[in-house]
Amino acid sequence: MSPTENFASTLLTRLRAEFETKPFVPPRLLAHADLQTIGAFFWPGRFRARDLTGDEESIFDIDPQTQLLGRCRWHARRRDCPTLVMWHGMEGSSSSAYMLSTAAKAFGAGFNVVRMNVRTCGGTDQLAPTLYHAGLSGDARAVIAQLINQHGLRRIVIAGFSLGGNKVLKLAGEYGDSPPQEVIGVTAISPSVDLSASSARLLAGRNWIYHRRFLHYLKRRLEKKQNLFPQLYRVNGLRKIKTIRDFDDKYVAPAFGFAGVDDYYAKASSLPLIKDIHFPTLIIHAQDDPFVPFGPLQDASVTANPNVLLLAPERGGHVAFISAGAQTQVEDRFWAENRLIDFCLAVAR
Repeated sequence: MSPTENFASTLLTRLRAEFETKPFVPPRLLAHADLQTIGAFFWPGRFRARDLTGDEESIFDIDPQTQLLGRCRWHARRRDCPTLVMWHGMEGSSSSAYMLSTAAKAFGAGFNVVRMNVRTCGGTDQLAPTLYHAGLSGDARAVIAQLINQHGLRRIVIAGFSLGGNKVLKLAGEYGDSPPQEVIGVTAISPSVDLSASSARLLAGRNWIYHRRFLHYLKRRLEKKQNLFPQLYRVNGLRKIKTIRDFDDKYVAPAFGFAGVDDYYAKASSLPLIKDIHFPTLIIHAQDDPFVPFGPLQDASVTANPNVLLLAPERGGHVAFISAGAQTQVEDRFWAENRLIDFCLAVAR
């Protein structure tokens, strides 16, 4: 075991013991997975965090045709502070409630915060001719490299939510045993590490509301792309697309050179690569997540890696984890976000 891995194992052992004293306990009236998931979106006051004055827009070049927009909040001596770089989930943006809420906590804890928009999201359709897909870890790699080389940042924690969680875990595995020394940790909340399993779960009858909402926004995004890049996109037959799997098969997979939807899901999933992560990693996932199944995280790729700490409460919904009460006076009721900050502070010491 390398010194870095020994540090990771020791740190995660200590954090596991600490987190056992801070278990997730949902409110009695919000114990159900769907109530957690929907309640987190509509939680009173959470949207006030959208007014993060002082944020700076930064453009990151991915390739000659593709740029990403990040919204950055810097401390006065940014190079002396650790930095949290965050990626949102499917059809979210840098202004998603969980992104803003976590950003406010991280900045208050002394971190610079970079809230990234996945390509074409957050009103940035014009910055990239392509759609996005779940495994674009190369985008995250390019952003991290620019933060290191152009901004001189020396301590970076990468975080991802849902589909963004799959992306950052995939990147961490691809780094293997030679990650940039500036990357000190990765954390993922409710990550969809097995895209095929997640797609199948979304198609379940109980999830028709979630599925319908996601598919609606994906179709709208394709129509925007067709208006911006008419030579690249054809929307004929779009109304006949009834599932996200069909959308991925007809539009996403061929756009990125995959043989089909099954090839896309297999190659873009992070699960096979988690075994190759060699620095501290925190995964938080509720066992009752309504549309991203917990089962894949029981794979040995996750459980046998001493560099990965998995917190798996029985309840919590999807990117929700509304607790019955705060664990400390400085915390709010969003348990997973608070544990994410605990992890960031621990790895940045």
